[in-house]
Amino acid sequence: MCETVLDALGVQGDRRWMVVDAETGRFLTQRLLAQMTQLQARWLGSMHLQLSAPGMADLQVAVPHEHALLRSVTIWRDSLHVPDAGDQAAQWLSQFLGRACRLVQVSEPRARQVDTAYADAGDKVAFADGFPLLLIGQASLDDLSARVGRPLSMLRFRPNLVVAGSKAYAEDSWKRIRIGEMEFRVVKGCSRCIMTTLDPQTGERCSDREPLTTLKTYRESNGEVYFGQNLIACSEGFVRLDMPVQVLE
Repeated sequence: MCETVLDALGVQGDRRWMVVDAETGRFLTQRLLAQMTQLQARWLGSMHLQLSAPGMADLQVAVPHEHALLRSVTIWRDSLHVPDAGDQAAQWLSQFLGRACRLVQVSEPRARQVDTAYADAGDKVAFADGFPLLLIGQASLDDLSARVGRPLSMLRFRPNLVVAGSKAYAEDSWKRIRIGEMEFRVVKGCSRCIMTTLDPQTGERCSDREPLTTLKTYRESNGEVYFGQNLIACSEGFVRLDMPVQVLE
């Protein structure tokens, strides 16, 4: 049985860790370091994160304890103080990425407020770009793949939730959905960037800038290209593979 727990910040253990520049504390992503596509971070569900990468021995990193050093970090326009995950993780990542960096972790009390233009006061997000959950319909990806002319991996778009059985882009019109016993607010389309052009297996950038090139031909609005929908859970709970999805509004 494949299931996952959702808490106030989204999928438990997900988007709770971030690599930052050791000197400035600014967040580092695949936009700058394409080799980050080769990093694998697996939440072990026991207060540990396992890091894996080609040519590196696996490393287990414990969730920082309450008295861990707090580091000042910046993600987009947000600045916050979060626990540092220690020197061993920093050395491991610095060796693989070829630059001095640190690994930090965030818990609910230190998480960021979601943009109140789309969320309620008290809605929190960890280190995701802006929202705790992202949903994409499988039919939407299938349609995009057909337009591009080759199969595209869902990994390019990094959703938490994938829905099968709906029509392509049906999720664009949803406002509230239920999965199992949990309800979700569908709050905003997800604007896409150059990261979608990175092959998630190799880290190589597609020379034809796909799928962004094709998305711009039919999914652009007000200068942004949209694919997928951002969600906020109305409560904590769990979701399981093959659970039915009910559109409430």
